Amino acid sequence: MPINKYSSALSAIYKGSSTVTKAYEGTNQIYPNITDYSVDFLVIAGGASGSSNGGGGGAGGFRTSYGAVSGGGSSAESSITFTPGTSYTITIGAGGAAQTTYQAKGNAGAASSISGSGLTTISTVGGGGGGSNNLPTGDSGGSGGGAGMTPSGGGHSGGAGTSNQGFAGGNTTSNGHPYTGAGGGGASGAGGNSGNTPGAGGVGQYVVITGSSVGYAGGGGGTGGTGIGYSGAGGAGGVAGGDGGASGAGNNGFSAAANKGGGGGASGDGGNSGAGGSGVVILRMPTSNYSGTTTGSPTVTTSGSDTILKYTGSGTYTA
Repeated sequence: MPINKYSSALSAIYKGSSTVTKAYEGTNQIYPNITDYSVDFLVIAGGASGSSNGGGGGAGGFRTSYGAVSGGGSSAESSITFTPGTSYTITIGAGGAAQTTYQAKGNAGAASSISGSGLTTISTVGGGGGGSNNLPTGDSGGSGGGAGMTPSGGGHSGGAGTSNQGFAGGNTTSNGHPYTGAGGGGASGAGGNSGNTPGAGGVGQYVVITGSSVGYAGGGGGTGGTGIGYSGAGGAGGVAGGDGGASGAGNNGFSAAANKGGGGGASGDGGNSGAGGSGVVILRMPTSNYSGTTTGSPTVTTSGSDTILKYTGSGTYTA
């Protein structure tokens, strides 16, 4: 029995075709002569905030199939396959909120992902929060948070990054200035160590999936200590990581850019840290395959023969 009134006619029209006519029950739609197709992706999680009085926040995890290199120095991944008629869910991770509690660690970012029936979920880990002066070890994440100040002496470690997504946060040295924080890790490089000077955020990564080169996922800068007078810079990558706050009471860290997954900068003594940047998901596919069926209001552009969907908020795409 035909699934809908057009099924018999279309089956007759496409009889003998090498591609089976696809009919989807309940949709009142027929998808003739359409096959699965490849889609390139960029998935970046939310970056972490910097600490209050310490290390910078780590960038969100970074995974891509476009170009030669993905996060953490790994090779770019294989493209994914979409099946016509299947709905795929896009989740965008929030950046870690600014830390307003004195001497507290930074807040972690949230995961971003692409998921759907028949697809191995592409997920990234939120950035790790920066360490503070009384909780100096940076937290692990997509990229790790920078180590905090060491007023009592002794070196401390930055948080670990996630394999194939990002790098570790920087360390604090045992013989450096006791009031400097390390930088958070980035997609393309580890956070800078602090010693007599604060650590810069780890380098972010540029990618041309949208048709132009855009930087993402730089780490947040560590704070400068008493007598230093300046702070660590945010990681390079399109202003993706926030600068740390300078020394002195009440100096705030700088927040990372929205939808680039960078880490926030640490605050100076008594200030608020910078927030982590929210994540992003980008899909690139042949325009001939693009269905035009989305939710979540992605930005839709074209480059050559491809259509690009940029999701800055969660939504769906039906192939």
